[in-house]
Amino acid sequence: MKVDFVIAGTQRGGTTALYEYLRQHPSVGVARRKETHYFDHEKHFAKGSPNYVKYHARFDWKDVAQVRGEATPIYMYWQHAPARMWDYNPKLKIIVLLRDPIRRAYSHWRMECGRGRETLGFGEATRLEGDRCAQSAPLQHRVYSYTDRGFYSRQLRRIWEFFPRSQTLVLRHDEFVRNPRAVLVQVWEFLGLDAQATLNPISEQLGNYAGVPDADTFAYLRTLFRPEVRELEDLLAWDCSNWLDPG
Repeated sequence: MKVDFVIAGTQRGGTTALYEYLRQHPSVGVARRKETHYFDHEKHFAKGSPNYVKYHARFDWKDVAQVRGEATPIYMYWQHAPARMWDYNPKLKIIVLLRDPIRRAYSHWRMECGRGRETLGFGEATRLEGDRCAQSAPLQHRVYSYTDRGFYSRQLRRIWEFFPRSQTLVLRHDEFVRNPRAVLVQVWEFLGLDAQATLNPISEQLGNYAGVPDADTFAYLRTLFRPEVRELEDLLAWDCSNWLDPG
């Protein structure tokens, strides 16, 4: 018995709400807590073959469930995670929610400020990000990677190096917020589940992490992300023009 699916990203992209909806579905078994952080922790793989018993201990295998899964949104961003997930289960299904990278970065920064791990203003933090993230090289930085996490195309391509597109479901955060039921139907069908299951509505709690940066910083980030947004539009056949709109 193995885990069947993973919500792999993106951070601040609606993964908590999706996880809670999945928890409600009668045919789904999820990890006891969100974010198991198994495939992104080097300690589990330092000696070669990992001990998946420790991973499976995060689940209740006695539950009657058609599929089992977890949600750790850093997996999409973490360089080594896709290869490790494929080695664990080549049939694993991957779900990712993508959010406007500018507002995602701002939400990320506000979260880290609230946790006491960030003291710089958002504009300064994004402009100094490269130097600050170099502190964790060759690994990615877990805290200061505000803009780096928003370059989704290379993260998707890394996943697709191991998993076929048919085993990945790429969703839009804004559509999930606007029409959660329609997005959930896509998830249920992707996982082979009953799409008619009755679930209680969940309001995504953005709390103090919502908002947009000041005009100068937004303009800087719009220039930074414009090529990435265009590349992602070609990659997914999406229209993401509103992602570059400060309104």
